Amino acid sequence: MIDPIPQFAQLTTFLARAEKILERIEPLLPPATRTPDWDSAIAFKWRKHGSVGFLQAVPEPAAIRLDDLRDIDEQKKRVDSNTRQFVKKQPANNVLLTGARGAGKSSLIKALLNEYAPKGLRVIEVDKNDLVDLSDIVELIARRPERFILFCDDLSFDAGDATYKALKVVLDGSLSSTPENVLIYATSNRRHLMPEYFDENLESKHVDGEIHPGEAIEEKISLSERFGLWLSFYPFDQDAYLNIAAHWLRHFGCDESDIASAEREALNWSLMRGSRSGRVAWQFAKDWTGSRKGNKHRK
Repeated sequence: MIDPIPQFAQLTTFLARAEKILERIEPLLPPATRTPDWDSAIAFKWRKHGSVGFLQAVPEPAAIRLDDLRDIDEQKKRVDSNTRQFVKKQPANNVLLTGARGAGKSSLIKALLNEYAPKGLRVIEVDKNDLVDLSDIVELIARRPERFILFCDDLSFDAGDATYKALKVVLDGSLSSTPENVLIYATSNRRHLMPEYFDENLESKHVDGEIHPGEAIEEKISLSERFGLWLSFYPFDQDAYLNIAAHWLRHFGCDESDIASAEREALNWSLMRGSRSGRVAWQFAKDWTGSRKGNKHRK
């Protein structure tokens, strides 16, 4: 007859070891379900655990508003109109915003979310490395009542990077069309999203007096052309930069006399940073206001 006591002890040891292993593995596992609580947030990020992707709610999206974005009135008007059409279930285009750093490209999309979230707009941020999952994301949200913008920030592709093909499929659709409740908004510092090299111009040909670009250039142009609305952002001049800095100083509680006295320091700040972007103006306003309030408190 087999003694059950040693077997029971072995089973207890095995279960204890298994429990310790599960405790180590559990933090690495994805959520139990890929379906998020849609009522918990207006913004989401596509995250990956190993090969499994899921939507993670963003509890506190950036609070920026359309009125906070200065000296990009034309770009703001065009994208706002397109987004309003989309929210109203009217035809609307995918959007590509390109140009100068810190000019307000990504801030504009965040501001549009705050403007139209009460009307059903939601934003899902997708990292460039996760573009291969775009079809899975679209499938997950296709039958939802909300209107979704898939947001790809600072988008660019290196030579030989094939992930752009997944983006092309969603922009144009494959055998199945892209759902009408989904648009892609992307920002990039590159006009055609991909690096351009001098030797690619050697592929161009003259045919009957016309210039025909080579295949490499054509492929790069074809990607950006798949965005129906394509807007450029340009560096700010001095007056625009000071106007933006003044806006943010008011936002942080400074009066007009403070703003006037801060002008010279704002210009020095931009020289030190080598840029007169909206981002630099915002950073200056935070630094200037914070240091002045700190000095007053110490007195």
